[in-house]
Amino acid sequence: MKIEILDEAQEDLIEGFHFYEAREVGLGSYFLDCLFSDIDSLLLYAGIHQIIFGYHRCLSKRFPFAIYYSVEGDSVRVHAVLDCRRNPSWIRKRLKEGG
Repeated sequence: MKIEILDEAQEDLIEGFHFYEAREVGLGSYFLDCLFSDIDSLLLYAGIHQIIFGYHRCLSKRFPFAIYYSVEGDSVRVHAVLDCRRNPSWIRKRLKEGG
C-alpha cells in the first residue's frame, strides 16, 4: 500500500504550518510532524474511518484537524487536511471542489 498526498492536501498542510508557526516558533514543525504521523498511520488503518462528505475522515491525534482520504486499489489518496473548527458547510464545499 502507498500513500499519495494530492496537491490540495499539501497546500492545506503548508497553510496549517504557517498558521501554527505564526503562533509560536517551532509549533508549525510540530504540527507537520504530528499530521504526517497521522497520515502514515493510514498504511495500517486505511478504510476503517467513518465516511464524511464522501471521504474517509481520520481525526488527528494532537491538532483539531481531519484528514480526508479515499482508498483506491492498493493506494490511499489524501484529498484534504482541514481544520475541524471550520464551518461544516465550508468543509463540504471545499471537498466537493477538490473532488
